[in-house]
Amino acid sequence: MRATKILVVGARGQLARALVDCAAPRRAFEVVAMGRPELDILDEASIADAVAAVAPDLVVNAAAYTAVDKAEREADLAYAVNRDGAGAVARIAEAHDCPIVHISTDYVFDGFKETPYIETDMANPAGVYGRSKFAGETAVVAANPRHVILRTAWVFGAHGHNFLKTMVRLSRERPELRVVADQHGNPTYAPHLAQTILAIAAQLTEGRRGVWGIFHAAGSGATTWHGFATAIVSAAARLGVPQVPLLPITTDAYPTPVRRPPNSRLDCAKLARVYGLRLPAWQQGLDECIARLAADVPTGRWVHYRASKLVSVD
Repeated sequence: MRATKILVVGARGQLARALVDCAAPRRAFEVVAMGRPELDILDEASIADAVAAVAPDLVVNAAAYTAVDKAEREADLAYAVNRDGAGAVARIAEAHDCPIVHISTDYVFDGFKETPYIETDMANPAGVYGRSKFAGETAVVAANPRHVILRTAWVFGAHGHNFLKTMVRLSRERPELRVVADQHGNPTYAPHLAQTILAIAAQLTEGRRGVWGIFHAAGSGATTWHGFATAIVSAAARLGVPQVPLLPITTDAYPTPVRRPPNSRLDCAKLARVYGLRLPAWQQGLDECIARLAADVPTGRWVHYRASKLVSVD
């Protein structure tokens, strides 16, 4: 049987790299991840050329402008990528008779709901990033009726820039860390999300009907950034990371240009009901990620990245 060919837009991101890694040992999938210059989401012609060249069975749009605070100063670019680019990818996929899986975010919500968000809750983004991502959802829905939009949150992994790697680095550099403790969400291990996308792809390409729409896909279980950081530092002891004190602080103690949602928790019951899929617990993802870093990355070689306004290092 021919492998399902998946074109991933946004080759350098941690999710795209996880998709390539997860698909590699599985003969059922052929994943082609493309980014600039071969596929520039700001250039519709390059998108069309890439889709025509790959001839995929499914397109996954994992490309996004994600600099939450910087987006306030670069609104045109954020909308160009997150709305216009997403719409173009969906439109071109539809022209090639190809469904699309589009990755969105918890930031489409304002975070004031007291319980986890479901897909039909009203979107009310607080800043340009969230508004541009919600506009992207709308553009994808309008451009391609065969769409699966996955809202996820707090993605981390062994590749790229993310909170886990920031905590490991800062624990080596600082005698103590102050971490926001009043923002709640679902940490999501990138390979677990990638495996979920591949499972969805398998069902879509088998011709299932009535499975289109918006779904929440995040790690099982919730915590705060402080709780997540505490678990990271504890698990990273096997990497020789110092067990530094982690002091809880409020969001007000470390203000940002864009207010972060106090509640980013996503209810993923619809994904389980429709596709029979539920992501593993975030703690399992954390253990797997630390084990991978311990095996693959020499001690002390970490990407230097500062998570914007989640950690105080002053």
